Amino acid sequence: MTPQLQMAIKLLQLTRLELSEMIQQEMETNPTLEESSESYNEYPMEMAPEETAADAVNTDDTFKEVSMDEKEVSMDEKLASYLEWNGDGDDFSSTGKLHFEGEKKESLDLEAFTTSKTSLADHLRWQLLMTRPTAQEEAIGSLIIGNLDKDGYLDMSVEELAVSLSVPHEKVSRVLALMKTFDPPGVCAADLKECLLLQAGYLGIDDPLVTDIIRYHLKDLETKRYKVIAKALKTDIDHVIAAVGIIRTLDPKPGDKYNDTQQIYIVPDVYVYKEGDDYLILLNDDDVPRLHINAYYKKAVRRGEKIADETKTYLKDRLRSAEWLIKSIQHRRKTIYNVMESIVKFQRDFFDHGIAHLKPMVLRDIAEDIEMHESTISRVTNNKYAHTPQGIFELKFFFNSAINRSNGDTIASASVQEKIRKIIEKEPPRKPFSDLAIVDILKASNIHIARRTVAKYREMMGILPSSKRKQF
Repeated sequence: MTPQLQMAIKLLQLTRLELSEMIQQEMETNPTLEESSESYNEYPMEMAPEETAADAVNTDDTFKEVSMDEKEVSMDEKLASYLEWNGDGDDFSSTGKLHFEGEKKESLDLEAFTTSKTSLADHLRWQLLMTRPTAQEEAIGSLIIGNLDKDGYLDMSVEELAVSLSVPHEKVSRVLALMKTFDPPGVCAADLKECLLLQAGYLGIDDPLVTDIIRYHLKDLETKRYKVIAKALKTDIDHVIAAVGIIRTLDPKPGDKYNDTQQIYIVPDVYVYKEGDDYLILLNDDDVPRLHINAYYKKAVRRGEKIADETKTYLKDRLRSAEWLIKSIQHRRKTIYNVMESIVKFQRDFFDHGIAHLKPMVLRDIAEDIEMHESTISRVTNNKYAHTPQGIFELKFFFNSAINRSNGDTIASASVQEKIRKIIEKEPPRKPFSDLAIVDILKASNIHIARRTVAKYREMMGILPSSKRKQF
């Protein structure tokens, strides 16, 4: 596989951020590359009129399909062909319909980020130092803090802590008891039971029913076996439900809010807008520099100016590399556009009506439609996102396996998942549908799937089983 083909394949699977970083690196190492002052948005999605017919044929032949069977062309011929480009021919833009991205795409309103966030360890260490501990107590407290997990639970026993520092157990127990009163309530607990009891004590909850449920019936509480709890504690179910309502206000993961979880914002690679009865496809190239060849170096090689052989060889190599980078980016944009256009054609019902109307589709369908290999489609759709009237979706989302219906039709697996989600949303809170009941409901819509398939789809969507969805 030639370096040029490797570059074309590599660029296909890069994200926008990775592509921008690669272009910046190439510009730093290749003096023949320059960033154009014009953006992609200033040019239509059609081939620049300044390009000659020979250049157009050359581009199509080169990038019709990234294949290992591609015919080799001598480097001098490639370079000579490229140097014949004139004016805006040094720039490029993908083929497609005449649309301007700037006319439709709206700027994204992102939330502001804070510069730093206090960690759980720093928060606890600050409170420990406020108690003016001795050197030994500070060492014990630091060891306790260092052995807390991300949820604020202590992973070591008092005995193990004492052995680690060679101090009496009583000293460790005293420091640990002090730290269990720190904020957030429930921190430094050994397990969930102790964590909830610490919070109940901190909030002044002295109802024996609440504390008894926490101490002896957490398993029953998890499975919502309220009648079992009422019978064991010799009370009525209404009191149990009221106590459970109080327990739900407690935090089972007190340290979680101090975890540094940075939100990741998805910036779409493609925007799809509805214009009348048709859909408008716009590529997002905001952060991708537009490149062209430095005119000075191009003219120096073309005019045959007196340059040392070593310098001339270096310039030819850099110009050749710049040419292939520009054409590879062009091919990447054209391919993404063509793939998205084909997806819109196949999934028109989804774009019009939503997920419930998503059709079964495989990579082969798109590959045959745009005359490319399935592996190329797979690379293009990986980590690429589209902004559609129905929301933001990864391009791979549109490829779904088919589920047969009793009338001979097929339905996409994602559509079945959406139907299951809507069935559960509308179920009676006191009597949620079991997986078997959902199977029977789907049969009424001519969708025949097994109970274990319903369970798998439910788990994929993060929905609890019926026993844990029941509400009183």
